[in-house]
Order: sequence, then structure tokens, then C-alpha cells
Amino acid sequence: MSRLSRAVRSAAWRWAFLWTAPFGMTATALGGEVEVLHFWTSPGEARSIAQLKDLIAVRGHTWKDFAVVGGGGQNAQAVLKQRVAAGRPPASAAIKGPAIQEWAATRVLTNLDAMATFEHWDEVLPPVVQEIVKFQGHYVAVPVNIHRVNWLWTNLDLLRKSGVDKTPSSFDEFVAAADKIKAAGYLPLAHGGQPWQDFLLFESVALGVGGVDFYKRAFLGLDTATLTSAEMRKVLASFRRLKSYTDDKSRGREWNAATNMVIRGGAAFQFMGDWAKGEFAEAGRQAGTDFACSPAPGTAGAYSFVVDTFAMFQLRNWEAQKAQGYLAYVLLGQKFQEQFNLSKGSIPVNMTVSLDKFDDCAKSSRRDFDATAKARSLVPSVAVDMVLSNANHDALRAVVSDFWVNDAMLATDAIERMARIAGNRPK
Repeated sequence: MSRLSRAVRSAAWRWAFLWTAPFGMTATALGGEVEVLHFWTSPGEARSIAQLKDLIAVRGHTWKDFAVVGGGGQNAQAVLKQRVAAGRPPASAAIKGPAIQEWAATRVLTNLDAMATFEHWDEVLPPVVQEIVKFQGHYVAVPVNIHRVNWLWTNLDLLRKSGVDKTPSSFDEFVAAADKIKAAGYLPLAHGGQPWQDFLLFESVALGVGGVDFYKRAFLGLDTATLTSAEMRKVLASFRRLKSYTDDKSRGREWNAATNMVIRGGAAFQFMGDWAKGEFAEAGRQAGTDFACSPAPGTAGAYSFVVDTFAMFQLRNWEAQKAQGYLAYVLLGQKFQEQFNLSKGSIPVNMTVSLDKFDDCAKSSRRDFDATAKARSLVPSVAVDMVLSNANHDALRAVVSDFWVNDAMLATDAIERMARIAGNRPK
């Protein structure tokens, strides 16, 4: 065994003792404060956070909530930058995708290899997730779930009332169903008119209309030829067509308010990630009876994903470090993984956790995650911060949202702006 391997193993056992100390040790001896920045403030999300608080309190640690509302996480990241620049980082922050690598490159994140070794993270986490939470081969963040983004949520009662006999599996079927629903006097599509939600809707259309290879070339590669192609024009036309099925009060609406429209029968459909399922569960609705969850039209063979993660920032106070370490330990534990994902609507990222208590939506999500990983049609979400740098992500989101909001904007204008983004990408 190398000197480095012995050092890592020694640190793993030492830190594991401090973080998972025997129950005979008093809460006073263990207690520390753990401040966590997140943006999970909807009812379903709040219940998930409450469960985490309870688990932290079991060992005498104090949870300090640092919740930032709105913006699909963008508001929270702006506040985080201010705090770190001022030398006052939280113990942990919910961040995603390339942002983890960007923060790690500034050397402000804590190395979690000792905990990862002790808890066998390399064995319980999917390889694609390991790549996300490691920087230069070292763990710097803890993943907590896998969200599927390309979902369509359906109020089954409104479908029956409108004479629609099945959930749509293609874009053409969706348009036909939406036309029937509209003719029956109901609102086809609930949408929250915020830039990140416009982008999320666009993502599902791009994946369903353009296909996986198109999606990879356009958004993972920022390929200029693809961004300016006839396929992109078709995607934009399909995207704009959906607007006619929304209501004129959608602008500024929060995503969970749009979900509530589907739950209460105010709209038939919503394109949204499976965090929406947490809202259905909070309202006591049952999958297959009250609502349907299905891949967004045209995307049955694809899986657009988001992994929620908690990055751990370097702290000076030893008590705070112990509380932070215990948080890292809890996040991938069997109990939290089950409770949290049942409430959040996602599936456990710890692949050893049983799905016996999960509904058919979650079980379908796990099957599709495994199948698309093998088929190479598993793709990170471009809309929810899993692909591009902050600058390119924000620029592309602005193009998409402007196109959605401004009916006078031509597809050629949107394509030209996308091409400029591709031309300015870092080499």
C-alpha cells in the first residue's frame, strides 16, 4: 500500500469516528452549526429539507437555514458568490454541474475523499455522477438524487373530460390532444413564465423534436452548424407553437404554482422535472389515478437529468467542520436517501437504496436511467445548469426566453444569437 493510500485510509477512519461517533458520545461533545444554502422552498421541497434538519439534529448539531427563493437556483448562486467573496462561505451550498468544477478550481471547497473512501462512494454512485462531483479526481461535493427533466405531467380527469384517450407520446400527438382540450374549454398547458422555465420547456422540445444526437451536438458541443440548421428551425417552430396553449397570466409564475394548476384541474399538462411529483404527493394525488407521468413527447428513448449536489466549503471552526462532516455522511445514507427522494420526487443517487416504497414514476425513472446510460442517450440538462459554463448558459437561456416572450422575434434572429454564443465559447 502506498504512503498516500495509507494516509487516506487513516484520515478516513479518523474523520469517520468524528462524524459518525458512537451514540454514547454526548450531543454537547458533537454539536456544531451547519449553515446550508439552498433554493428548495416549495411545499414539497420544504418537507425534504425538514427531514434533513431532523437527521442533523439527532447528533446535536444545529441547522442554520440559508434559503434563497426563486430563479431556479440562479438567485441562490448570486448570493453564494457574495458570501464567498466576503470570506463568509456557508458550510454547504446546493450547486449543480459545471459550477462544481468552477468553485473547486478556486480552491474553496473541502476534499471529501476520506469520507468517500470510508463510505465506498465509488461503489454506490453511478459513474456519470462521480464525474460531476469530483474535481481532478477528488470528491468535493455530495450528490443527493437524480432528477429526470424531460417529464410530462398530466391531469387524467381533464383528458377524460376532453375526449383524449391517452397521454401523447409524440409532438404531433401532443398538439392534437391540446387542440381537443382547448376546444373543450380547458387550458391545455400550465407554464411558469420565467426564463429558466422557458429554457426547460425548450429543452424537452429540442430533445423530442430534434433527437438525442441533435441535442448533444447543439448543447453539449455548441456546434454552430447544428445551432443554425433546419432542425433548429423546426425545434423553434414547435417550441413557439406551444405558447398558444398557455394562458396570458403565465409570466412570472413560479413552477410549483403551474404544477398546482395541473393538480387542481386548472390545466391538463405541464412540462417539468420530476421535482413536480413532490407537489402531487404533498397534495395527496396518486400516480396512475389522478395524474400521469410520462416522458415528454418524442423523448421516450432519452433521459435528460439533473443531479442535486451539496458542495462543502472550507471552514475554519472545528465544531462547524464536524457538523459539516456529519451532513456529508447523512446525505448519502440509506435513511435520508429514501426519505428525501420520496418527498422530492427524484430517485436515490445511492444505487443500493431499495425502491420498494417508491411509486411507478420513480421505478420507471430508474429503469430508463439504466437503459439510456447503456444506450448512450442519457444526457445532462442544458436548461438546469448541468452542461454549459455560467456565461454560455445564461446567454442561451436569454435567447430562448426572448424568443418565447417576443412573438415578433424571428427564428433566424434566435439562430443568429445562438451562433454568436457558439463562436464566443472558450476554446
